[in-house]
Amino acid sequence: MAVPILNAGPGIGVGEMAAMFVAMAVMAAMPSLSVLTVVSRATAAGLWQGLAVALGIVLADLLFILLAVVGLAVVADAMGEFFGWVKCLGGLYLLWLGITTWRSGVGARRAKEMAAPSRASSLGAGFMVTLADHKAMLFYLGFLPAFVDLAALSPGDTLWILLIAAVAVGGVKSAYAVLAWRLGQRIPAAIDGIFIRLASIAMMVVGVSLLGLAILDWR
Repeated sequence: MAVPILNAGPGIGVGEMAAMFVAMAVMAAMPSLSVLTVVSRATAAGLWQGLAVALGIVLADLLFILLAVVGLAVVADAMGEFFGWVKCLGGLYLLWLGITTWRSGVGARRAKEMAAPSRASSLGAGFMVTLADHKAMLFYLGFLPAFVDLAALSPGDTLWILLIAAVAVGGVKSAYAVLAWRLGQRIPAAIDGIFIRLASIAMMVVGVSLLGLAILDWR
């Protein structure tokens, strides 16, 4: 017997769910700061670190979806200055991760072993990068109404949307992490250090980008 809360209500159908999944997956696959963060972290510290970043991205996306579903469009405007501070903190955080990775002076294989206890930092990086992007909230505020009638959504519909987003976004970002990690594993030990330096530079680039966006928001 089906669990009542998981039954799709009148606000969403199978066609809408399929279209939503494809659209979210395509958007998640597009080059972005979040993709760069996943790739650089997976390369610098191993697969689980990259997957932790992907999880952080998914959690932030789910938060934005919930805000969109409950009709808090006004939040996007009211939190303008807040997003600036989040970008600033996220930028500094990623700069710190990049500098720490650079200063480690070790290859990706050894860095992965050293960084295993700090997966929470990678999760936080993914969450902060996505949370700092207020355009992500605006995207969901405009995206969901194109597929479903938000006023007609049942709790079960909302759960389905969250599940679709988790699988679509999480699957794509995780695929990036796996590809980056496998590439790192194929790098000869002689140039492993160079590869890790490039990954740390990528993290610092993301950090500087977020700081730049924060400054633009405050101008």
